[in-house]
Amino acid sequence: MELSLCRTVVTTPQLPRLGFGLSLLCYPRCTLRRTSHRLNRFQFSARRPSLRHITVPKATTETSSPAEGTGLYKKLLLPVIDRNPYLSEGTRQAAATTIDLAKKYGAEITVLVIDENPKESINDHDLRIQNIRWHLSQGGFEEFALLESLGEGKLPAAIIGEIADDLNLDLVVLSMESIHSKYVDGNLLPEFVPCPIMLLPL
Repeated sequence: MELSLCRTVVTTPQLPRLGFGLSLLCYPRCTLRRTSHRLNRFQFSARRPSLRHITVPKATTETSSPAEGTGLYKKLLLPVIDRNPYLSEGTRQAAATTIDLAKKYGAEITVLVIDENPKESINDHDLRIQNIRWHLSQGGFEEFALLESLGEGKLPAAIIGEIADDLNLDLVVLSMESIHSKYVDGNLLPEFVPCPIMLLPL
């Protein structure tokens, strides 16, 4: 996949009342030239990630102003890369921010679980999924899309980019903890991800 990308930085005043001191890295959509056939774009090392659950989320929000529920972001991606079955502080922060944005803009949430070394016990894996569901349900999202990429042999940045492109997502929400812990290479994100990325400070 060959990309021609440029980068700008948009600060938090465009995202009022979130209170996280965020920076938003914008990688605008550009012309993409691919060598593989369209039907193969979802295949990471010869198989498609398993789609566990797809529904349109319904947020339980209070009365909104006319500006809310419409706007910038309609499809959000929350990558979960750390292997902590109880979710790391950075992942929990990213989940909370994704929920806030989804409520504000009436957006759908897709959770992408990436594990390139899936040798953990089934109990740990199930516990991670349960905790993801719990955190989103606490924010009012009982239903959401859940994708898993397990042992695909691809770079996490490439997997995130493929999913963001195939699902035509509007925003990826990711904690800087994932970069500092070397779960994902921050230098590769602008090369693979065709939509804005919100990086949350630790």
